[in-house]
Amino acid sequence: MSADSIDWRNPRIVSAVKLHRSPVRRKTGLFLAEGANSVAAALDTDRIEELFYSSKAAEREHALVAGAAAQGVRTTLVSDRAAEMLGETVTPPGLIAVCRQVDVPLSEVLDAAPRMLAVPVEIADPGNAGTLIRVADAVGADGVVLAGDSVDPHNGKCVRACAGSLFHVPVARSRDIDATLDALDAAGIAILATTAKGEVDLDDADQILGGPVAWLFGNEAHGLDKAVAARATHRVRIPIHGRAESLNLAAAAAICLYASARVQHAR
Repeated sequence: MSADSIDWRNPRIVSAVKLHRSPVRRKTGLFLAEGANSVAAALDTDRIEELFYSSKAAEREHALVAGAAAQGVRTTLVSDRAAEMLGETVTPPGLIAVCRQVDVPLSEVLDAAPRMLAVPVEIADPGNAGTLIRVADAVGADGVVLAGDSVDPHNGKCVRACAGSLFHVPVARSRDIDATLDALDAAGIAILATTAKGEVDLDDADQILGGPVAWLFGNEAHGLDKAVAARATHRVRIPIHGRAESLNLAAAAAICLYASARVQHAR
């Protein structure tokens, strides 16, 4: 260990490691962003409280660490053992930022007059949630609304799957599904439920997709609840031309959101 680095017993390291636990994140309003993509995106939004880095990370990401220091972020060299404890991956990148949480109220998302929203309902897998947020960022969606009892977007696996997109797209959490649908409807947004037996084929939905839309995506294990789907403005099916029975959540979301983006950017 370098004489100038701090080890895993340092109180700041101990406090940061506790952010792997959801109750601590809720209490503190902080979370960990691991890796160069996430750290660079967090720097752009001025959300970093402290940046921890190992000696190897300092060599590999010198410009990023120096840039953080130049912005006034507290940057701290840590031992390899401390970097391992802060990270959650098998081979930790040795670059971990303590950040202020990013989620915003649903009202803030709706007040911005969104044209396209992704609304996963009771999404449980953090990897899927992160992938969906990344897709929403890629297509230029105006926000992601995690409806119902959904995964914490600040979960480490979700943050890594976002690859920085968590800091690019407004993310709201709204636990009451009915209230979420009421708010979307009141904002004049067409609610589109993705279902295998929808009355609208995605290939025929261009007229619908030209206006403001919110795509509902169901839980990975049992899809979208029938009562929720029934409340949608339209139920949309993705045409499957091969023998696959269905698509997984991330694939379905990517197809639907890109279909929306194609129509909206063509106008």
